[in-house]
Amino acid sequence: MLTMVGYCWLCQQHLYFAHHGICDICHHHLQRLQHVCPRCALPSVSGNLPCGRCIKNPPVWQYLIAITDYTPPLSQLIQRYKYHNTPQLAPVLARLFLLHWLQGYREGRWHKPDRILGIPLHRRKRWQRGFDHIDLITRYLSHWLQCPYQPDFLQRSRATLTQRGLSAAQRRINLKQAFQLQGDVANQHVAIFDDVITTGTTLHEASQLMIRAGVRSVQAWAICRTL
Repeated sequence: MLTMVGYCWLCQQHLYFAHHGICDICHHHLQRLQHVCPRCALPSVSGNLPCGRCIKNPPVWQYLIAITDYTPPLSQLIQRYKYHNTPQLAPVLARLFLLHWLQGYREGRWHKPDRILGIPLHRRKRWQRGFDHIDLITRYLSHWLQCPYQPDFLQRSRATLTQRGLSAAQRRINLKQAFQLQGDVANQHVAIFDDVITTGTTLHEASQLMIRAGVRSVQAWAICRTL
């Protein structure tokens, strides 16, 4: 997928606002998550109340906010961003999430956090990739929402295996005690951003760390939620 500045990353049509990255038509036709539980973002009859899974076994976060399922075209855009050295997609993806979050905020479905954190890469993987894809997106969200963000506030304390291909049990073992905090989050409402949430293991480990540190609430943020 090739594109030039001023053209939509999805359909290649000319953009009226070049910095948007995606045209209004493509943005309008994205398949948003609908009829999903507000706690886990998995399909639910209500869509407004926690599903049976979350009532029986509540996640540690209060809201899981994602735009869509991990399917094209956003899955392709995320893969290009992460694995094909395309950091210029960071503001495009950040804007997509921001628009989705603002809509829910105006509808009173969630509140503005006191602090935003991003799931960090280990320094070795950051060096291999050339940039921290989560950090770049989180910087834009922090700036636009005027929420504090410090890149090293949440750190990955050890290298872990990639989560792809691991079972749920293996994911939990892989990420056990993989994160550490370098600051105070007591009594704060915190949002933790990741690009894609699959089983939620990564967000669970980071959120547990926040809970132990005394946060008041946690929002899990992502571009995509695998259904």
